[in-house]
Amino acid sequence: MTTTMAPNETLDRRTAAKVGSIVIARHGQPDADRSVRVTWREYVDWWAGYDRAGLADGQQPPQKLIEAAAKADIIFASTLPRAIRTAEAVAGGRDVITDPVFVEAPLPPPQMWGKRRPGHWGVLARASWWMGGHADGETRKQAEQRAEAAVATVTSRALRGENVLLCAHGWFNRMMRPVLLAQGWRCAEDGGDTYWSFRRYEKVRWNRD
Repeated sequence: MTTTMAPNETLDRRTAAKVGSIVIARHGQPDADRSVRVTWREYVDWWAGYDRAGLADGQQPPQKLIEAAAKADIIFASTLPRAIRTAEAVAGGRDVITDPVFVEAPLPPPQMWGKRRPGHWGVLARASWWMGGHADGETRKQAEQRAEAAVATVTSRALRGENVLLCAHGWFNRMMRPVLLAQGWRCAEDGGDTYWSFRRYEKVRWNRD
């Protein structure tokens, strides 16, 4: 006798039986000079150059990230060079799928007097952006919506049973985190937020009545 299950029941049983993990990594150290002191206008140009930069020379991916990549069925990266180079460094020659949905949230600096190092401007810019300053660029609300779309991209593959690796960016990775947690994913391994760090997420299991 053949039993036909409802589509959602089929998905629930398949999901409960096998769900892949999601590893979300931050890129390696970019090839950028953080020692300069710049005005807010110059910081806009500095940040544009940062987005064009690859990785600084002499870096080696941590072994744990290489191992995570070896277990991945699919590897994603944002379209920014620093994320692509990071993914390529651990992919072992395998294909990397790039998608602009994963790019970093913007950092438009507030129009303040004086020269500061890029790191200082970054803190001020992130605070200003978080509070609504966006200089006609992507707003916080728009980035939050993009984070939901980014999570949908990686979870759609993990729910098929594939292990996923994403190489992206520090702040945008943080923006995806609450979306994942709200959808029943838990952080099973927390590597922090430094360059080359990663977090691994697993789906919370449930029992059907």
